[in-house]
Amino acid sequence: MNRKRNIVIGLTAALLSAMLVYGIYVLQLRQVRFQETVTILVPNRFVSAGERITADMLDYKRIARGSYMTGMLMNAGDAVGLEAVIPLGQDEPLLAWKMDRYRLQPDRTQSTFQIPKDYVLSISSGIRAGDKVIVYVSGPNASSSRLFEAPAVVASVKSSANVEIDDPENPNLLSMASGDKESMYASRRNANGMIDTINLNLTEAQWLELDTLCKSGENKLVIAYSPASLDVGETESSP
Repeated sequence: MNRKRNIVIGLTAALLSAMLVYGIYVLQLRQVRFQETVTILVPNRFVSAGERITADMLDYKRIARGSYMTGMLMNAGDAVGLEAVIPLGQDEPLLAWKMDRYRLQPDRTQSTFQIPKDYVLSISSGIRAGDKVIVYVSGPNASSSRLFEAPAVVASVKSSANVEIDDPENPNLLSMASGDKESMYASRRNANGMIDTINLNLTEAQWLELDTLCKSGENKLVIAYSPASLDVGETESSP
């Protein structure tokens, strides 16, 4: 009888010991997982609101996995070309909502300039607000050339009735923001007018260069739609 009792007690103790060991293992495993780190993206300096993010502003930082929050960016390609909506502190985790790509307002180094009609030789009819365009200069006494190294952002395009050119039922900007290229294409086909005036976001240096070349009337601008409008990694820079 005592022997059977000792066997039961021994088995029970062994089972309890195994359960205790397993419980400790689970707790240790959770602790290890919590202590594991992930790599996130951070600015390597203070970034002012309105400043456009470039690759040289970014660094990687390792944080505990338990500190990771949804929305923290981990890939530089997801941030380059975006504009800071609010100020960003050095080594602060980059959150997607703090940046934007399709802002039509000029950034902190730019102004919005309406391009005079007599400066323009031609404008691609597919251009819409939010697009990026390449500006060329053409004249009888100079070889045709690209005016700025980087594409310029279109702030607005208006018809002769001063109405923004777009498809009212399928706005191009909404399609662009959602990455729907088919809807973007359709909105360009179904737009509500011909371009009469165009406004570009340019730096002061860019505008002065453009104005100097064209104000005599000898040189004209050719404004062409750029495929960079569909490339989320493309950025703008000063000449």
